[in-house]
Amino acid sequence: MDKALLSKTAAAMVARGKGVLAADESSGTCEKRFKSVGVECTEESRRAYRNLLFSASGVEQYLSGVILFDETARQKANDGTLIPQYLAKKGILPGIKVDKGVANIPFTREEKVTEGLDGLQKRMQEYFDLGCRFAKWRAVITIGADIPTHTCLYANAHALARYAAICQEASIVPMIEPEVLLDGNHTAERSEEVHEATLRATYAAMAAYNVSIEHLILKTSMVVSGKDNARQAGVDEVAERTVRVLKRTVPAAQPGIVFLSGGQSDEAATAHLNAMAAMKGLPWPLTFSYSRALQNTALKTWRGQAGNVVAAQKAFHHRAQMNGLAAQGKWKADLEKQAA
Repeated sequence: MDKALLSKTAAAMVARGKGVLAADESSGTCEKRFKSVGVECTEESRRAYRNLLFSASGVEQYLSGVILFDETARQKANDGTLIPQYLAKKGILPGIKVDKGVANIPFTREEKVTEGLDGLQKRMQEYFDLGCRFAKWRAVITIGADIPTHTCLYANAHALARYAAICQEASIVPMIEPEVLLDGNHTAERSEEVHEATLRATYAAMAAYNVSIEHLILKTSMVVSGKDNARQAGVDEVAERTVRVLKRTVPAAQPGIVFLSGGQSDEAATAHLNAMAAMKGLPWPLTFSYSRALQNTALKTWRGQAGNVVAAQKAFHHRAQMNGLAAQGKWKADLEKQAA
């Protein structure tokens, strides 16, 4: 465990005005997104699309890191170097998704626990050798009638903690992602309750497994209303509830917190981040780690056509820039009206 390297990596991940691109979609998720814009999902088309994003001019001003899928970490950039090496040359930290997806927890209402701990220590060493300096593991928490259960929160918290300890042992910064889904008709109040319970369980497990909080990054969802609820909490309410939960549960010693967009619209994710980052007295920096909220416009612009690459890169650059401003509390809605 190289504490100096871990500290350097964690600080870089949450550098002011920068965030992390989540480009770790599985082949199945990529297929769904590509299908929506009429692109055949092949290994080469996935490589071409991700290289479009990574090679966008100037995007390193707003991206501190990129979470890669295993396939992508082994592919080559357009200049012939491995993609992790290409990103590092641009000053962007290469990261890696290491979980293996979710499975049902027995004797629950199909609540999920994330798998992938088997063989993880060996895989971590391989990823370190490939140049990856941080990793991500996602847990999925669903709000519904009488769920989440203690069983679900406990199982996922302990899997996250075991993963985090293995990462730190390999001198890789763990990004823990206990995502509370926005699916459902729950209120913002109920979302706040579940977020707090989830994070309390998560950090109790971190302590039980001797995970170093100083070398850990939290990737969390925001406290929003369920997407089917008729009353949607406003920007200020979401910001207030989210920060309140974080202050109650996340140690001040942690280097920073990044947010996932979790199905929010591009602009909503940016507005919510901006409102939180603008708050005074936060014990840690807040920034973004978005997937669709960064990529959506670029993918729709590209549509698999070489002639659209430059326009797609401009769209991606614009979204990265908007969120870079939001991470500093400097974004304004009228900026969205400007051309990318």
